Amino acid sequence: MSPASLTANGVLLAALSLLATRLSCSGGSGHKIPHIASYFGTKTRYEDVNPHLLRDMLAVNTSALKPPSSERCSPVHLSAVIRHGSRYPTVKNIRRIQKLSELVRREASRGSGGWRDEIQNRWEMWYTEDLDGQLAAKGRDDLRYLAQRLATLFPSLLSKENMSGRRIRFVTSSKHRCVSSVEAFQEGLQQHWKQSHELRYSHDVDDELMRFFERCRGYVEGVENNRTALVEVEKFKHGEEMEGVRRRMAERLGLLHHRLTPDLVEAAFFLCSYELAIKSLHSPWCFLFDEDAAKVLEYKSDLKQYWKRSHGHVISSLSSCPLFHHVFRTLDKAGRPRRSTEASPEPASILVGHAETLLPLFSLLGLYKDETPPIASNYNTQHERSFRTSEIVPYAANLLLVLYDCQRGPRLQMLINETPVRFPGLPAEDTPLYRDVRATYRHLLDGCDFYRECEGRSGGRGPNTEL
Repeated sequence: MSPASLTANGVLLAALSLLATRLSCSGGSGHKIPHIASYFGTKTRYEDVNPHLLRDMLAVNTSALKPPSSERCSPVHLSAVIRHGSRYPTVKNIRRIQKLSELVRREASRGSGGWRDEIQNRWEMWYTEDLDGQLAAKGRDDLRYLAQRLATLFPSLLSKENMSGRRIRFVTSSKHRCVSSVEAFQEGLQQHWKQSHELRYSHDVDDELMRFFERCRGYVEGVENNRTALVEVEKFKHGEEMEGVRRRMAERLGLLHHRLTPDLVEAAFFLCSYELAIKSLHSPWCFLFDEDAAKVLEYKSDLKQYWKRSHGHVISSLSSCPLFHHVFRTLDKAGRPRRSTEASPEPASILVGHAETLLPLFSLLGLYKDETPPIASNYNTQHERSFRTSEIVPYAANLLLVLYDCQRGPRLQMLINETPVRFPGLPAEDTPLYRDVRATYRHLLDGCDFYRECEGRSGGRGPNTEL
């Protein structure tokens, strides 16, 4: 356990910060959102996936819970796998942003007012390497708000008594942005229940569970460190669509075409996303991209995630076996009959990790698998694809599994980003019987052995490429 304390002053400051952010996200703030805000892939804001939250970050859709109306049901357990909140760029992207900024200031045509003049003369490079992927203040708010919405949806599970009695289990990746996120989630619960006493954080750090990908030798050697694994990404990066985006951006900036690399094009796109996610700003860099360009850059990001973290290579999804088994063991324990003398199972399990924690698990569950896989040459036929990381794994993305005690037996509902999603193989019901869900995944429950699939534990950490 890693307990830490939050002083009364800290709670007050957190509440004031939350109120300020809630007001800044409301419809009356006059805040203008870039028209490309929903195409930022893994760097998309959660509220741009759920636009109703732009009006009120605490808005809850209770109709999303769908136990069968023909049975009397009550929720008995919530398992939530959550991505960390909005974060600062990593060092790699900070250095690219610095290079882009210097290039534009030094070589771009001089602007005469407007967004180009703002980029060249007024925009300041404020990203420093010490920020390296840390959780932003907005990211803490992402998790505080999520906690309060879930406490509204599940008052009996995320209750004041369960919180104060430490009956809710919190697990996190060791990365600072995840630890800060799980702390913020606990702050959100405390604020929801209007508890004024000193909060002592309580969570387990478990990288074997939340960062399984770096311990799977088959994945690290076969995908992470294998240059041929992402060949489709490289083809698209230097293909016709990306070349068109690069050419148009160079023209708008008055730069020689060859001076603007694909990586610098992407840096400008990410810069637009970071300014929005971290500061709620409509950055002048956003004016470099129209919707068509944003869709191309989103597709490039989706190709990377598909072939690196999802259905592109089977080992990517199989690397999540430890998390898959952990979730189902927790659900089994919560759903089994017990004697009156036995202690009740934990009402909720909150697991905080990364986009690359969620994507392999989604793939293992059979989600977001299109009939035709995305490749470099089929961009024009992929506009209706289900695999869009902007919608699947924005900041604070979440997989919610709600176990109900019903008259015919336990039932399970799945929600992704607080929206109901039906289990593959069980398309007729929102909340099927739990035994039917287990039967659907029987091949994984009986197999999916991490050590066999990954050929033993990796000898060392994989490269630091977390999202």
